[in-house]
Amino acid sequence: MSSESFPSLHNNNINNSSRDHISGSGSGKNNTKSDSSRNINVLNKQGANTSLDSFDLQFDTSFDAALDNLEIHTQKESQRRKDSGGNTVPESFEMASLDNDIAIPKKHSMDDTNPLLDRENASRANSMDINGPYSSSLRTLSSDNIFQRFSKYVKRSTSTSGWRLPSNGTSITLNEDNVEREVHPGTTPIYDKNKYPTNEVSNAKYNAITFVPTLLYEQFKFFFNLYFLIVALSQAVPALRIGYLSSYIVPLAFVLTVTMSKEALDDVQRRRRDMESNNELYEVVSQNRMVPSKDLKVGELVKLHKGDRVPADMILLRSSESSGETFIKTDQLDGETDWKLRVAPAVTQSLDDSDLQNKITITASAPKKSIHAFLGKVTYKNSSSNPLSIDNTLWANTVLASTGYCVGCVVYTGKDTRQAMNTTVATVKTGLLELEINSISKILCASVFALSVALVCFAGFHNNDWYVDIMRYLILFSTIIPVSLRVNLDLAKSVYAHQIEHDKTIPETIVRTSTIPEDLGRIEYLLSDKTGTLTQNDMQLKKIHLGTVSYTPETNDIVSGYVSNLIGRKSTIGGVSTSRRDISGRVCDMIVALAICHNVTPTFEDDELTYQAASPDEIAIVKFTEVVGLSLFKRDRHSVTLLHSKSGATFHYDILKTFPFNSDSKRMGIIVYDKERDEYLFFQKGADTVMSKIVESNDWLEEETANMAREGLRTLVVGRKKLSKKLFEQFNKDYEEASLSMLSRDQQMSGIIGKFLEHDLELLGLTGVEDKLQKDVKSSIELLRNAGIKIWMLTGDKVETARCVSISAKLISRGQYVHIITKLSKPEGALNQLEYLKINKNACLLIDGESLSMYLTYYREEFFDIAIRLPTVIACRCTPQQKADVALIIRELTGKRVCCIGDGGNDVSMIQCADVGVGIVGKEGKQASLAADFSITQFCHLTELLLWHGRNSYKRSAKLAQFVMHRGLVIAICQAVYSICSSFEPIALYKGWLMVGYATCYTMAPVFSLTLDHDIDESLTKMYPELYKDLTEGKSLSYKTFFVWCALSLYQGCIIQWFSQAFTGLATDNFTKMVSISFTALVINELIMVALEIYTWNKTMVVTELVTFAFYVASVPFLGEYFQLKYMTTIRFYAGLLVILLISIFPVWASKSVYRALHPPSYAKVQEFTTV
Repeated sequence: MSSESFPSLHNNNINNSSRDHISGSGSGKNNTKSDSSRNINVLNKQGANTSLDSFDLQFDTSFDAALDNLEIHTQKESQRRKDSGGNTVPESFEMASLDNDIAIPKKHSMDDTNPLLDRENASRANSMDINGPYSSSLRTLSSDNIFQRFSKYVKRSTSTSGWRLPSNGTSITLNEDNVEREVHPGTTPIYDKNKYPTNEVSNAKYNAITFVPTLLYEQFKFFFNLYFLIVALSQAVPALRIGYLSSYIVPLAFVLTVTMSKEALDDVQRRRRDMESNNELYEVVSQNRMVPSKDLKVGELVKLHKGDRVPADMILLRSSESSGETFIKTDQLDGETDWKLRVAPAVTQSLDDSDLQNKITITASAPKKSIHAFLGKVTYKNSSSNPLSIDNTLWANTVLASTGYCVGCVVYTGKDTRQAMNTTVATVKTGLLELEINSISKILCASVFALSVALVCFAGFHNNDWYVDIMRYLILFSTIIPVSLRVNLDLAKSVYAHQIEHDKTIPETIVRTSTIPEDLGRIEYLLSDKTGTLTQNDMQLKKIHLGTVSYTPETNDIVSGYVSNLIGRKSTIGGVSTSRRDISGRVCDMIVALAICHNVTPTFEDDELTYQAASPDEIAIVKFTEVVGLSLFKRDRHSVTLLHSKSGATFHYDILKTFPFNSDSKRMGIIVYDKERDEYLFFQKGADTVMSKIVESNDWLEEETANMAREGLRTLVVGRKKLSKKLFEQFNKDYEEASLSMLSRDQQMSGIIGKFLEHDLELLGLTGVEDKLQKDVKSSIELLRNAGIKIWMLTGDKVETARCVSISAKLISRGQYVHIITKLSKPEGALNQLEYLKINKNACLLIDGESLSMYLTYYREEFFDIAIRLPTVIACRCTPQQKADVALIIRELTGKRVCCIGDGGNDVSMIQCADVGVGIVGKEGKQASLAADFSITQFCHLTELLLWHGRNSYKRSAKLAQFVMHRGLVIAICQAVYSICSSFEPIALYKGWLMVGYATCYTMAPVFSLTLDHDIDESLTKMYPELYKDLTEGKSLSYKTFFVWCALSLYQGCIIQWFSQAFTGLATDNFTKMVSISFTALVINELIMVALEIYTWNKTMVVTELVTFAFYVASVPFLGEYFQLKYMTTIRFYAGLLVILLISIFPVWASKSVYRALHPPSYAKVQEFTTV
């Protein structure tokens, strides 16, 4: 859980906001910060009129405010430019915004956005000849007053290309991508059809022209492939030709074919999905035919029905529901599973198709990425206007969930849609093992060059073509850098991904990034969210506190008794009585407030009542009121109806305003009108950190909030205020004016709320909601800590709540000292707070977001130098950005692998910044799961993922990589020995099919079968989690093991080639004999070496060994070009082969057995202990 920075509360004038929810203690779990647009509508053209009268009052306010934010810098006279007529051209001016935002005026032009402009008005507009790039904007002004107010700010100019930023002088070209757009449904699709992007969706990476060049570039930017390309091309030079061209082309072609086939298949699938999406048919109001999605244009009115996918970013104008409400599913956009309420503007809900087509104008802000923010307004007949917010939008790729239909106007298409702007190409993560192999490959490359030069030196430089000999040697020894290494590792990763996804002990696990499974076995830091990750996000209201008395589920019958008398105590429903009134009235007031103040919508599916809300906290509270006898019966945009269970009576309240919850404000409010009592009531609930300043002063709230937090409960403070009719009307008037502002709308609205409502609220009570721990969280955390993984919990919850959950989840061990650092905002004395942790490195650090921010700003290295050594760190009140920063800094300072796990939208940044990101599919949706490398359903599945699959993936890939390098080294050593014995002549020993077959058909399957091996049983990984520490130390693939394999390859290569030459001689006539025994020994040696390295045999391994050997034997009769077949049928051949294999393999096996007996690895000790 995380909480972000919290400016002011804002309202969107509806019951249920699409993205806001109450998060218990005030932490917005899956709320994303709403980036309010701050466009300065300097020149707001209304229709075709150009006089000042055509502007509404809002223009003057926005214009004045815009000018107040402009800072005009005088330039030297020499910098002023002249136009052709000698007049000074005011080219640009600089702007300094009070909130550091770039203020860009709306660009207006006399184009055919409104082609019905009469000639008289057009000529009057054009008569205003203001030189410079902004003259087109000023043509809409005929008022000297406004012109003078504007002109007095413009002193000098420096450029005609656009607005210049004061910081670095960057130019921004004013175009349709960064200015407001005005949409006329009747004319925009016709006259401006080429002005905006097409609505065709294309997620394909390549096309017919770019596929081959792009893919070749992506492949040959790797050194391995580029090296072999150069080697293959060198065979076209006669002086460098050593063997058949196929010997070098086929391996490289195989690698490229596998890669290109995979990419082509993926791209074809993407194109098929795009084609299905682009060809979906939609009903356009102005046309008599169905229109494909790709042909939709800005301004067209589209009618959608239940289950339809929204084809473009649209504004909801009318719904089949009389209230104008409709629900959409946004899980494909933001990952959230709850339905979102959308509302049609009041001014358009009652209009017919003709009026929607010809009499409305929509002003929309410039396209932006934020899916939770939108500014605009809709105007009817150039007179009445309604503000547009996020709650009037239908973003592309959402799905209409409500029955009936709705009509929307397209405002953004194609690349301007929120979906497209938030779609980024996922970065390819590189695993630690690949980096280690890359380092080793550099050594191999240097070795090849050194060996080539050495052989030429030994031969002497009497040959004028000695540099050609070096090139020929480089080609001969090219097998030392195995071209098949990358394809083997890539295929192995696919095997690991398949094994993970089909592991029955961790069902529904999905591998979204298949390039880093080995990193699962190298994790040293685990950064975890709390709510929904360590806890279930299954909320239950456990306590309500009224200051002098509290109630728990065990005393629900008492609360039910009070509520059952609610009819008799009707005066308490809305009446505000003193704090000394009886307990029954106080309880009833609290229950009524909880039943009204929320964003929950009751729905009936299959005659069963269910609740839809963005937060499980709110559903838990509404279910509690239902249990005690006051149910939420009906809820729409205008009213809420409560059902009294005992009497069957209903209470009706008109909803006048709703102020939805978001992670900035950390509170939500609602104004209702009780017709029966003729009373206006304002209810509000939120986190104690903000509500404590809003409610009346009291002496118990802070203490009881802390007590509930210690119990691990998520708290909400509930308050109420009675409003007079006059006060509400004044508030409503000011609030409506603020809601129409196109400049700092949210700030103005929140200011009005604070002025009229958010002060001196009556404190009704405090709620405590419990979030239960996930299954097997305690044992899982204990296993991971024993495995040597340092665990950090990053949450948005309060300090006490986080501490309580940490103790119950065993993050904090019994008796472990907890060092707490909170409310540290100044750097003075900050380092002294860390002194104790330098001494006691077994302590746990608990720090809040404010203190963490201070350390990140002033003492980043000093803080993390101490923190990374602690077994557990708990950071509370963290923002999503702080979570991501912590992950990045740990990676940067330690160089260790970091795993981040979370379940909500506010965990996405942290997950994407990790070496390994794990997302949990939870009640808050799939956003974290979709952004993660690995998706699981429960936290306890992480132990299986790391301790078992991580171990196997890393050890198998390490062994596979070393075997592939060993295979290349052995054959290269044989070549080197032959060249030395042949008077240092660069002559190929194995040519053509022998080179190709050795790396593929004759050895690949047995070597690749190592991906099915495992050194210990699965149960032992959890019985002895300490074995994981060996993996993090990187012992399976290190410089030590690499040089051991190099020595082994050197020994075996020398033995095989020397003895082969000894048995057959070096005479030219005996060359095929030597190749026969040498190559056969080479293949069988590799098969035996694979058998010696296998820990756990299975059928696949046995089959690959036998089939490969049989295939080699069967292919020998067809290799008469390379072998002397007659010699291979003699006893002398088999005797020599046996001697070579014994001398090559027996010493290796013996030395390995002796070393293992003297220095048994940890897993061997464990296996031996468990078998005793």
